[in-house]
Amino acid sequence: MQKNKINIKNRKARFQYEILEKYTAGIVLVGTEIKSIRNGKANIGESFCEFQENELYVINMHIQEYSHATHFNHNPRSERKLLLNKNELRKLQKSVRNTGLTIIPLRLFINQRGLAKLEIALCKGKKLHDKRETIRKREDKRRLDRIKKAFNN
Repeated sequence: MQKNKINIKNRKARFQYEILEKYTAGIVLVGTEIKSIRNGKANIGESFCEFQENELYVINMHIQEYSHATHFNHNPRSERKLLLNKNELRKLQKSVRNTGLTIIPLRLFINQRGLAKLEIALCKGKKLHDKRETIRKREDKRRLDRIKKAFNN
């Protein structure tokens, strides 16, 4: 069965944000939404999380409409509630309100029980010079790997 093969990542998040803490949250979904996710038809590239009345919602996550559904299909860009325990929600809300951090989804996956989970992170936005430093480190690592490979052969 393919339920563990779904692993949709937000590739831009690690480049644009400095990740401070990670959490795994459940998502409240409709039947056609989970079917589309199991088919790999979701995108979290431009999504973010925000609080609405002490509850955390993921905004702008795109789940494509299910192809075999009738007129009862879901809205692809609707807000979806995230499920965390009270202490985690309080801690996140306090961090977002006081220090100006943001909550970004990093990964959407299906766990062993077949439930959709969203890995979210408390992040701080990187400045331009931080992004340049990240690029420089990545290029240095590539050069070093090439030299090691050439030396070993």
